[in-house]
Amino acid sequence: MIIAIDGPAAAGKGTLAARLAAHFRLPYLDTGLLYRAVGKRIADRGLDPGDPAASAAEARALDPDELANPTLRGHDAGELASRIAVHPEVREALLAFQRDFAHRPGGAVLDGRDIGSTVAPDADVKIFVTASAEVRARRRTDELRAKGREVDFARILDEIRGRDARDAGRATAPLLAAHDAVILDTSTLDADQVFAAAVAIIETARRGPPVSPDSVLG
Repeated sequence: MIIAIDGPAAAGKGTLAARLAAHFRLPYLDTGLLYRAVGKRIADRGLDPGDPAASAAEARALDPDELANPTLRGHDAGELASRIAVHPEVREALLAFQRDFAHRPGGAVLDGRDIGSTVAPDADVKIFVTASAEVRARRRTDELRAKGREVDFARILDEIRGRDARDAGRATAPLLAAHDAVILDTSTLDADQVFAAAVAIIETARRGPPVSPDSVLG
């Protein structure tokens, strides 16, 4: 069973995907870490993230062991990931890795921005996790403040809106819900409610007819 979890930044898709993988005993890949790792390689080498050739070269040289680096979860790594992810050459370099992971025996859970539409269009279940930009900015602000960082909500909101625009506007594999994805709006839901809704979607898909792509939960 392949489960594709897509959505914009700070919508809660990573937390949900990891929890679903544990629940269904499936391997899990946070595909965003691939782009964060490439972004870190670019930064560490003093290269220009706007250079598609240099970014693609670093993507091809990526060692899977680099995904365990805890600094990849940081804010700066996320911003770099968004900048290099606009390059079609980078996305092509990382596509094979993601597809191989998705199609391992027994299936897998993957989260990202183009899993259901590009990486695994044949996924058994596709869920597009979203929330308003304001809710996502508040979540990110609270998360960073809980870690002791001084951050400004307005700046985080601007960054999220900018990142949404970049992700949705890129020419290759833009951020969008696959035509057969179920939309799960988490704006008014807590983590347990989001998890319960996602499990219900998956169990319904496993029992019989595909979940209607017109379904909207939240």
